[in-house]
Parts: sequence; C-alpha cells; structure tokens
Amino acid sequence: MSGLFISFEGGEGSGKTTQTDLLVEHLEAETGRRVVRLHEPGGTPLGEYIRDWVKAQSAPLTLQAELLLFVASRAELVKRVIRPELEADSIVVADRYADSTTVYQGYARGLPLKDVRSANGIATGGVWPDVTFLLDVLPDASLRRAGLQMSFDAEGRVEPLPRADDTGKRRFEELSPGFHQKVRDGYLRLAKAEPERWVVVDGQQAVEEVHAQVWERVQGLLRSV
Repeated sequence: MSGLFISFEGGEGSGKTTQTDLLVEHLEAETGRRVVRLHEPGGTPLGEYIRDWVKAQSAPLTLQAELLLFVASRAELVKRVIRPELEADSIVVADRYADSTTVYQGYARGLPLKDVRSANGIATGGVWPDVTFLLDVLPDASLRRAGLQMSFDAEGRVEPLPRADDTGKRRFEELSPGFHQKVRDGYLRLAKAEPERWVVVDGQQAVEEVHAQVWERVQGLLRSV
C-alpha cells in the first residue's frame, strides 16, 4: 500500500475531533491528494448502524458483545474503505482506530488483552496507522472539556449529567473518573511500547499549538512517502 494512514487517539474531550478536522483541512490545502476522514465506529453503513445502536442502548451490554460489535464495524471499515483508499495512494485520517478498543475494552474495562488483540488482529488484517497521535489530557480536564458535570448519590456513586449528542447518550463519558484514569494510563502504556508509531502531544495546550506539532510530524511523513 502506498497511501498514508494517520490516527488520533485520546480520552473523552481530548480534542481528537478538532485536531482531525484541522489536519484534514491542512492536508487538502497543501498536498493536492485525496484525503479521507473517518470516525470510529462508523464510515460504512454497518459501522454507522452499530454506532447509533450502541449509543442508544439504556441497558449495558456485556463486555464481550461490546468488543465484538466494535471490531465488526472495524473489519468492514478496513475491507471497504481503508485498505482500498491506501492502495489508491489516499491519505486516511481516523478519529480513533483499533487502539481505542485495546484501551477501552482491554485496559479500562478489563477484558483479557490477548483476546482484545486477537479480535483487533482479525478486524485490521494487519492494517495499522503510519503514525498515531495521542492527545494526552488529564482526566479531570478532559471531562470538563466534554461538558460532563459530576455529582454523587447518597452512597458516593458518581451521577454524571452528560452533554447531549445526537442520541442523548454518552456511554463512555458516563463512567467514573477512575475509568478515565485507566484509559489515560492504557494509552500511555501503548505509546511507550511502540514509540516508533506513537507521538504523544500535550492536549492541554492551545489548539493551534497542538496542530502545529501534529503538522510538523506529518510533513516529515509526507516527504518520505
């Protein structure tokens, strides 16, 4: 494959969507190449259906079902969109990819990492980003950015009042601060284990400063492909 695959990862409210949009805009203006913007889960009819269905559920799914739904969406996305676009020399920019599943379902929710990695291996078919930007933000700051207000019930359990989106559900933002700390720790462990792919950026900087650091790394990749 001759294209370029870039992904953004991070916890809720870390700025992934903003930075994905800025990078796509910059790439379209500077490269003249086809740029494909993706958001997981989504990007195919199956992926969009799974995304909407999962977010609309009021009752929790089993961890295994949640994992399999996400990797099913990813398998379709890789087969139908990512691999063909990369083979056509496109630049693919993804707001989340397989690392999100490793972190959320593995490190944070506690499914065995070997099972998560095996499922991801089937879904990705060996297609991984050339570079992954981790927008690292402390959990308290990221939840404030996400518009999440926390209160506690009489037994000390978190009662979040989440921001609304198209379904009115924020499944992951509604989890405890401890969960979001596990998410951050999981991402940092992945980045440490694979430093040749990951770039850790302080996501609490100004939007323009984060984008400048992202663009500097991407320019280097563009010169080498």
